[in-house]
Amino acid sequence: MKPLRRRRRYWPLVLLLVAAGAQADNYSFDVSQFEKKPFELNGYAELKAENFALNRDGAFYKLNYFGKPQRQSLDRMTETLELAGKVRQSIATLDFRVHADASQDRLADDRNSRIYEAALSLRPKPGLTLEAGKRALSWGKGYAFNAIGFVQRPKDPNDPQLAREGYVMADGDFIWNPGGALQTVAFTPVLVPVTSDVNGDLGASGHPNPAFKIYALYRDTDLDFAWQAKGSRPARYGFDFARNLKTNLEIHGEWARILQFAKPVTDASGRVTTEVGNATSYLLGLRYLTQGNTTYIAEYYRNGTGYSEAEVDSFYELVDAAFARPQPNPLLARALALGRGSYARPFSGENYLYFRAQHPDALGVVYLQTALFAMVNLDDHSFQVTPELQYTGFNNLELRLRLYLLHGGSSTDFGEKANSRKVELYARYYF
Repeated sequence: MKPLRRRRRYWPLVLLLVAAGAQADNYSFDVSQFEKKPFELNGYAELKAENFALNRDGAFYKLNYFGKPQRQSLDRMTETLELAGKVRQSIATLDFRVHADASQDRLADDRNSRIYEAALSLRPKPGLTLEAGKRALSWGKGYAFNAIGFVQRPKDPNDPQLAREGYVMADGDFIWNPGGALQTVAFTPVLVPVTSDVNGDLGASGHPNPAFKIYALYRDTDLDFAWQAKGSRPARYGFDFARNLKTNLEIHGEWARILQFAKPVTDASGRVTTEVGNATSYLLGLRYLTQGNTTYIAEYYRNGTGYSEAEVDSFYELVDAAFARPQPNPLLARALALGRGSYARPFSGENYLYFRAQHPDALGVVYLQTALFAMVNLDDHSFQVTPELQYTGFNNLELRLRLYLLHGGSSTDFGEKANSRKVELYARYYF
């Protein structure tokens, strides 16, 4: 109880921020605000409260809470601080983004701090940029997933617009405008070296990992071709596109091919084999804006590196068998190891449908946005539905309330998660 009581003292801070932000907004136009300043600093501070209804029958509850006090629910409080800045001098720009968070619940206190981005870029002339440092690239046109995001950490489909940690790299941008139907062409080469101390989570060390992306704007269609050489990870290549079919209707897609991808697969007895073969992932999506200002986003995602329904069934059978025997036992050790590996990846299945609808100024209230998003595993028909309320009427203050509802039977993607419901409330103050 002590961690939660200790966190309660922060709620007066939230109320103070709300009161301070409740002043009437003053609008003015200042040309200097649009000029590039030699130094910029901004960021946000966030206080988030979460309540989890735990799914004690779920495979990942059993694995994640093994050896811990067994619970029906869990409350968690998280404080986050993120700072971003730029320093400009002549042709050089140094920019950075740092992130720190601390979370507390009845089982653990966690604190993390990391540099998301810190890179020096040089722009000796228009159309040419050279850069080195830690950078979070954003390759791909998908909203919730990116099949061609070869040199970036994956998005969280529950919050795709969150900033992500980058990789240490050297990259550049070469842009020119041929004219005519081919309006713009850009070439982006990248080197993402992996050593024992740098980019270790990308794959095996000792490789420079060259990659590139070619962008083209052709007759109002955005096109990208991306490639990454074999190195720390298998070689891969792919493309994406995006085009407005109408002023309020956009279509986008991605396609990627990964060569000789190695996937560990277990059977119900815990015997693990490695399947090696080419994997194809792709995405097709639509974005539609109605006359009433409601935005709809729908995406189908085929995860070529994911597990089939039969493969995850074997994993769940292994977990059930491991916990049915006296503990400890060899099956339990294997299940715990696999539960921390590729089977634990978010959305590790093969076929998903993502849908989001959002509407500003809902219920006639200015600055109140309502939203609903859902994720469906099309193989086992389990799903997650999340309604959301967001209010931004206070100066520099954002309030958001979300309810995550997971539904699925035994041996299904969302039915075996560690929790069956989550309520999330946060206050985020921008500066």
